[in-house]
Parts: sequence; C-alpha cells; structure tokens
Amino acid sequence: MEVRALAMNQPVSPQKVRLVLDVIKGRKVDEALTLLEFMPQSSARVVWKVLKSAAANAENNFDLNPDGLRVKNAVAGDGRTLKRWRARSRGRVAPVRNRYAHIEVVVEGEEF
Repeated sequence: MEVRALAMNQPVSPQKVRLVLDVIKGRKVDEALTLLEFMPQSSARVVWKVLKSAAANAENNFDLNPDGLRVKNAVAGDGRTLKRWRARSRGRVAPVRNRYAHIEVVVEGEEF
C-alpha cells in the first residue's frame, strides 16, 4: 500500500530539493531519516519532516508496519515564485526570484 505526504510552498528551490530527494529514493525509511539528519543541505531538514509525516500517516491511518516502510517515490515540483527587484549601479535594477517548492514523498509497506 502506498501512503503519501505533501509539503506545499516550502521556501527552498525545487532544484536544490531534488538533489536531496535523489539520495533517499528506494531506501528504508529509518535509513533515509538517518541520512537526512546528517546532510549539510538546508533542504534536508524540510524533507526530513515530510518523510517523518509520511511514515506517521502510514502507521496511524493505514496500520502499516513502520519497520517495513520504504521510500517509493520522492518528487519536488515548482511552487510559487516571488518576483522582486534589487537595486544596481547607475539607477538600474536586477530581478530576484525567490523560488518555492512543493515536496511529495510516497512510502510503501506491508500491513501488520
């Protein structure tokens, strides 16, 4: 059975989140959580929370064994983009785009 967790509009670039998600795909949830704890990327903290939520959803809502859970899929999509302007020399401006990401983690496991 598949169980998913979503985190919408997280203030981190989707491109940077995908680097972290590629590391945890296909791993057991316990192993993935341990890896995420010690990763230096700031997006690893957000992914850790989403993965923890997916594992809790599987255990509480669907009575799945938490030890047998595996990360089936992990995706980061584009969220909103805040468009701002930064002052530059000679009275010019340069665009600043603050990117946000939608993060989805899918875990699968066997029932008790």
